[in-house]
Amino acid sequence: MSDALKSLGFALALCLVCGVMLTAAATRLKPLQNENMRIDRNKNILKAAGLIDEQESYAAARIDELFAARIVRMRVDGAGRIMDTETPADDSVRDVLPVYLVIGEEREILSYIIPINTRGLWGRIHGYLAVDTDGVTITGFTVYQHAETPGLGGEIEKKWFQDNFVGKKLVDHHGNFVSVGVAKGRVEDVVSEDRRPNYVDGISGATLTGRYLAAGMAEILSAYEPMSVNFRQNNIRCRMETIPSWCDDETATN
Repeated sequence: MSDALKSLGFALALCLVCGVMLTAAATRLKPLQNENMRIDRNKNILKAAGLIDEQESYAAARIDELFAARIVRMRVDGAGRIMDTETPADDSVRDVLPVYLVIGEEREILSYIIPINTRGLWGRIHGYLAVDTDGVTITGFTVYQHAETPGLGGEIEKKWFQDNFVGKKLVDHHGNFVSVGVAKGRVEDVVSEDRRPNYVDGISGATLTGRYLAAGMAEILSAYEPMSVNFRQNNIRCRMETIPSWCDDETATN
């Protein structure tokens, strides 16, 4: 056998061995990767709810403990009715969406969290937006996955940008839904005073990222608007013990 054939055979064998090893490693690591992703998502939900400090480190067990005690995953339909995830939807239920409720020590609802999954400049932006039970005021925002440019659009993951959302309003001064926009620069410099409660400061050099994020959030929040209206009108005022019938206006209790 010639040296060339020997070299080719060795290269093919090496590629085969490496491929098998990489496949085996990826298969064995997949459950661990999935678990890390679950913990990271739960951690970001807790951050949006203001239940943990992002400057501190938390063990996975602590994240699970806090999440189980203070967060309840529910569903909301197109009419803004919140349902237990274990309650089967009947034929009248349409456009069922996930929502997370933040629960207080007395099992009262403190806020609700909406998953954000929208287009960015280079890929999808994933995060969570927390809203007060007034159905109007944003209480937290986090991003846990994105593909934006570091130092530019990537600033959406930074605390300074996410803190901009706290206290902003989803409705204008007339009470009409307008979502929350990302200004092209500082809000004080480019947005009229009456619209400032509905805008956050933009990121220098990342106008498109801000534009895509704002447009995507408007679309997502619009889908959840019937539920937000119910919160604004105090139709959702129940405690968790009344699940699954707890969102009926006639039976709700304070």
